[in-house]
Amino acid sequence: MAFFFPHIHQDIEWKKPQEFLDKEFQKIVRDAALGRRFADKLVKVHRKNGDETWVYVHVEVQGKEENVFSERMMVYHYRIFDTYRKPVVSLAVLADSNKDWRPREFVNSLWNCSFSLEFPVVKLLN
Repeated sequence: MAFFFPHIHQDIEWKKPQEFLDKEFQKIVRDAALGRRFADKLVKVHRKNGDETWVYVHVEVQGKEENVFSERMMVYHYRIFDTYRKPVVSLAVLADSNKDWRPREFVNSLWNCSFSLEFPVVKLLN
């Protein structure tokens, strides 16, 4: 976190314990219809601002270009929110070899009704 997402790292209260929710997350997404679906880490953390705010940080490490990647990020994000009803941060670490592939958002829009997710991305090639 400190290396790839320093602004997020600075906002987390690292003195409080983190809770890894990998098994819980697998239950949340197991019935999804987008094929292979594995989250690398789902971690519950506290923020430094003093509020009783919990932030669920979902980190997806992607090793190859994939057409449905942005949609899968949105589905993960929504299902975590739907289950816990807490703020969610979805982060992508791209480990593929295509320097031009940089998915950053998912947008679904029709007839003035839209739904979108924009997420921070780190490209290991950089």
